[in-house]
Amino acid sequence: MDSSRTTAYLVLMDMETKGSWSNLTLNHRIAEKRPDSPAFVRELVYGVLERKITLDYFLGLLAKNGIRSLGKQERTILRMGLYQIRCMDSVPEYAAVSESVALARRYCKSRAGLVNAILRAYLKRGDTLRMPDRDADETEYLSVKYSYAPWLIRKWRTFYSAEFTERLLEAGNQRPPVSIRVNRLKTGREELAEKLRAGGFETEESRLCENALLVKGSRLLETESYRNGLFTPQDESSMLAVSALGAGPGEFVIDTCAAPGGKTTAIAERMGNTGRILACDLYEKRLGLVDRQARRLGLTNIETKAADAAEADPALAGKADRVLVDAPCSGLGVIRRKPEIKYREEAGIDELPMLQRRILQASSTYVRPGGTLLYSTCTINPEENGNVADAFLKENPSFEQISSRQLLPHEDGTDGFFICAMKRVK
Repeated sequence: MDSSRTTAYLVLMDMETKGSWSNLTLNHRIAEKRPDSPAFVRELVYGVLERKITLDYFLGLLAKNGIRSLGKQERTILRMGLYQIRCMDSVPEYAAVSESVALARRYCKSRAGLVNAILRAYLKRGDTLRMPDRDADETEYLSVKYSYAPWLIRKWRTFYSAEFTERLLEAGNQRPPVSIRVNRLKTGREELAEKLRAGGFETEESRLCENALLVKGSRLLETESYRNGLFTPQDESSMLAVSALGAGPGEFVIDTCAAPGGKTTAIAERMGNTGRILACDLYEKRLGLVDRQARRLGLTNIETKAADAAEADPALAGKADRVLVDAPCSGLGVIRRKPEIKYREEAGIDELPMLQRRILQASSTYVRPGGTLLYSTCTINPEENGNVADAFLKENPSFEQISSRQLLPHEDGTDGFFICAMKRVK
């Protein structure tokens, strides 16, 4: 049986049954199963996730009793088969059908005939199947066309124009470039680019960040350059947040929501591995990720501590030169990287701003007079971004805004990211 399709199926089923994150599950299953083509696995998994509502819509038209009549196993296999037929020109139609049937015979034997019948029905009359009527229900049309939960489309339409919203939806289905942060403590951007090109990778200098490269190629994290700590994968938006924080050599910095450590280690590199960084997170287990990255990068100025960011620690009051609050958020700015976010439940989203305000308020107590407080999120919802920052500034006249920026995938080519820098007035 095809090892790559089997691995993709196991990843998708892990997500269906366990609620696993796509990136973590992919890495785990690929390492476990060692498929023939990891790139094919990733393309198929992310493709199915990106187009899940679209695929289910057409499968529902072809299944005798609708999409709800299909169990998780056969539905996952059918999504994979239909995505290969509709979107992967490199896969012959007969192979998409036959390999899907083979998967069904292994994982849901009694439904193999149904899988075969539905996929062959699509080959015969797929061109006659029509999308929902846009004039009758624009939200349903956009939901099926771009594969987003309807509530999310309605929410964005309360903030943005119809044209802006559709561009945002389209951008969320595009694969993001791989950007890496050069560890200047060990190498330079040109030197690293030469090493990667010698290993078969394509590189391009970032136009947004002076210590970043855009890279094309597979197995980047298996290279000697990565193992030796010459770079870290990180979106340009996160690098811009660290730049806005502006930490310098010898300073004391607190990162209140640090794990898994991408921004923490970026700050440490920027500080030249001098001074002190206190990296906090609610879960001690997650802080192990920060420690591992610091060791790989050769950083020794990071100290980790388990702490609730929403509860101020009086022992740290007024002591930090700079404080980073990369707050928990809805994550709607990183849909390109985690397409499963498009289907999350609406419940709980509206409660996030209150938590974010509590964390920002508690963290602000650590900033010394003249110091910097930076608030950031990886979402594009104004309620979690500008509204939170504005409310904080209104309630805390001892802070003034230095800069504020909303990055958007379809305009900036980065993750959707909010960055607001504030200064505590002396």
